[in-house]
Amino acid sequence: MYQIVLCTCPNKDIAKQIASELVSEKLAACVNIIPGILSVYAWQDKVTSDDEVLLLIKTQNCFFSALKLKIKTLHPYDIPEIIAIDIQQGDKNYLNWIKGSLK
Repeated sequence: MYQIVLCTCPNKDIAKQIASELVSEKLAACVNIIPGILSVYAWQDKVTSDDEVLLLIKTQNCFFSALKLKIKTLHPYDIPEIIAIDIQQGDKNYLNWIKGSLK
């Protein structure tokens, strides 16, 4: 099963570092870095908001545990957003490319 993993980061530099590590270690085939998002969330009994950068990480579910661990070691947040969404359908050639790009 293929997955897209979502992860927000505080800035582009940290996002690029995490993305580069995931691709270099073949835990992700591709990571899109989407700047300019505004996150509104509850933290420590307060509603707060921050400008963030979103990572869209393409991988397979068998790599999720290792990918999650790698993100947690690199990420500055106490509790980073790491959410996996299964890909229900996709172009066969693209999905094969993802598979071939991983460990």
